[in-house]
Amino acid sequence: MQSQTALFIALVFTLAGFVKGVIGLGLPTISMGLLVLVMPPVEAAAVLLLPSLLANVWQMCSGPSIGSAIRRLWPMMLAICAGTWIAAGLMTGTYAHSVVVLLGATLVLYALSGFTVVRLHVSNRSERWLGPIIGGVTGIITAATGVFVIPAVPYLQAIGLEKDDLVQALGLSFTVSTLALAANVAEAGALSPAIAGRTIIALIAAIAGMAIGQALRERLRPSTFRRWFLTGLLLLGLYLIGGAFR
Repeated sequence: MQSQTALFIALVFTLAGFVKGVIGLGLPTISMGLLVLVMPPVEAAAVLLLPSLLANVWQMCSGPSIGSAIRRLWPMMLAICAGTWIAAGLMTGTYAHSVVVLLGATLVLYALSGFTVVRLHVSNRSERWLGPIIGGVTGIITAATGVFVIPAVPYLQAIGLEKDDLVQALGLSFTVSTLALAANVAEAGALSPAIAGRTIIALIAAIAGMAIGQALRERLRPSTFRRWFLTGLLLLGLYLIGGAFR
């Protein structure tokens, strides 16, 4: 059973890394959505932390100006931390079953938001008060599901950032969310030496998947791949939700 779990983790993170290599998103979303099929959410989050952190720090530091991103987004980043820590405990105990359903709903919502052709716009004036609200909601969802794309990603896409600045801002948001989630996972006692082997497997697989995805990025049409990716997330989310009624 241990070897089967290790193989499953390797396959999951290879797939998740591949998707991130192609479109720049999807590593925590895919890995959490699939890992909860074989392990408790808090354990899945513990395995996810190191691969997610390294990938997102690299993304954060590869942009044009991390200082500008921090100066503009620091209220949202603080709110992400506050929301994540206030909601600590949602991923464990009696909430674990509900977390899987909530995770499924998050995946469905993310997929549907990706399919829509409507693009939101947030003015600079609205950004001052809306950013912390978005950060707080993102933090709560992060604490409950281990996925930190909703509503942070649609919001960051709506504030008018240029392409490279947007990629860097996403990396900053994901890095902060990962670190905040790590504190919750540590408090829950899930960061034990027992998961070290699984974490190493996940890290190696994610790096390999990202390398393959980046190599194939120019040969694939990102728009076509993204549609298939979102379709897969939608079906996975519906499956997780349906599990509550089986």
